[in-house]
Amino acid sequence: MSRIGKKSIPVPDKAKVAVSGQNVKIEGPKGKLEFDVHPRISVALEDKNLVVKRSSENRLDKSLHGMTRSILNNMVSGSVNGFQKRLEIHGVGFKAAVQGKNLNLSLGYSHPLLYPIPSDIKITVEDATKLLIEGADKHKVGQVAADIRAYYPPEPYKGKGVRFAGENIRRKEGKTAQSK
Repeated sequence: MSRIGKKSIPVPDKAKVAVSGQNVKIEGPKGKLEFDVHPRISVALEDKNLVVKRSSENRLDKSLHGMTRSILNNMVSGSVNGFQKRLEIHGVGFKAAVQGKNLNLSLGYSHPLLYPIPSDIKITVEDATKLLIEGADKHKVGQVAADIRAYYPPEPYKGKGVRFAGENIRRKEGKTAQSK
């Protein structure tokens, strides 16, 4: 059996879980999440624990078993505690600001970049160069952070660009003048 899949998921008192057929709805203080489970996997709520079971021992069912359990565990912890990612902007004149429902990025291009903030994601800007992305859905928080980073990924010569907090950028040596 899958080592991850066979663990039950404890549901905290703050979270409400509803299982109806293949649909699982989880509601907590940070938000509401919904997931449709694959037909080969079954989910049941037993004594404040979510239990994930599979129909057979074939390879597809084993992989779906562990993945479904991980997704449901992330949904429970996200609806109760939430997830966050931090981004840093490096470069002279590079900055960010939240304007209404858009994130305004000045990244050295001739025009400002406007990123529409999804409704269930909260972005806060500290010091104009540090971004904090928060939300209940782990996948969506990571995708928003990756989309913002993709506007100007860190370059290896001067290290400027948008990077994850704590990300290590391997620097390259630039050209040097050769003497004869």
